[in-house]
Amino acid sequence: MIKFLDLKKINQAYETAFQEKLKSVLDSGWYILGKEVQEFETNFANYCGTRHCIGVGNGLDALVLIFKGYIQLGKLQKGDEVIVPANTYIASILAVLQADLVPVLVEPKLETYNIDSSLIQRKVTPKTKAILAVHLYGQLAEMDKINKIATENDLLVVEDAAQSHGAISNQKSAVKNQQSSVAHSFYPGKNLGALGDGGAVVTDDSDLAKVIIALRNYGSETKYHNDFIGVNSRLDELQASFLNLKLPNLDADNERRRVIAKRYISEIKSDKIILPFWDLSKNHVFHLFVIRTKDRGDLQHYLMENSIETMIHYPIPPHKQKAFEYWNDLSFPITEKIHREVLSLPISPVMTMDEVDYVVKVLNKY
Repeated sequence: MIKFLDLKKINQAYETAFQEKLKSVLDSGWYILGKEVQEFETNFANYCGTRHCIGVGNGLDALVLIFKGYIQLGKLQKGDEVIVPANTYIASILAVLQADLVPVLVEPKLETYNIDSSLIQRKVTPKTKAILAVHLYGQLAEMDKINKIATENDLLVVEDAAQSHGAISNQKSAVKNQQSSVAHSFYPGKNLGALGDGGAVVTDDSDLAKVIIALRNYGSETKYHNDFIGVNSRLDELQASFLNLKLPNLDADNERRRVIAKRYISEIKSDKIILPFWDLSKNHVFHLFVIRTKDRGDLQHYLMENSIETMIHYPIPPHKQKAFEYWNDLSFPITEKIHREVLSLPISPVMTMDEVDYVVKVLNKY
């Protein structure tokens, strides 16, 4: 069986180092917001080319804390509208709602799966105060166009980079953007994955960073002195230590994913399969390799019969989820088509070329 994502194999290479780090953290007697978190925050900020990195509990919290931070700074108010891609993973929308803001859904481009920047302006109202750009599946959204719209309309830009660690546009990090604050997730399956939950905010905004540092820790800058109504969302020492070990290999892991993606794109030949678009000016990090097909169930069954595991990211669009019953009657045809047809093929830095050969061979016989 070719696994969709073999996390055990990915992490086996670090097993000895993980055990040494575990002993080091245990022996330190300091398990929350210690030197391991500080070291990772410094390393990841440097990697991203930003001034600040704040480790938090998970990617969803990273987004929520950005929005709540802007509210504390007076740059947002509860009830403000935030433009969000309609086909994003539900966490992007939950973050807006949990900050007492109002998500406004915008269709994506069918080719890239990212928000269609040409449709954003028509959704801007006097209540619109921010755009949440999501770099879905590891490919960057059209940030130049999004930032231009934001500048013209005096909007904040927030980036959901949960699936795009290390993606670069025009030789600059996706997060090196004075207008943006960026949320990352280190869920185990991400390109940079912990052995549990974890997340981070990266930003050049020193005022925002200061507020989020407090918000993640009960709203406290000084112990037992609470300046804000905060939460408990802290990247823990052990996960930070593991991420410190894996970060130096992230670029090489992403390059391996691109090598596999190039093979898929050049070698899969089937009129029943639509391959993903890749803007070669941006180094798509292929967190997922997502194809489309008219009869997804049939193709997924065929691949499983041939010992190839696949997944669907994601089967139900947000506006059709039971949780959002008040949206269920809305129509987003492109979003609905994407969610109806997408299927994710195996791709990871530990996938062998023989396994790629086999996936290509099986798909070309479909």
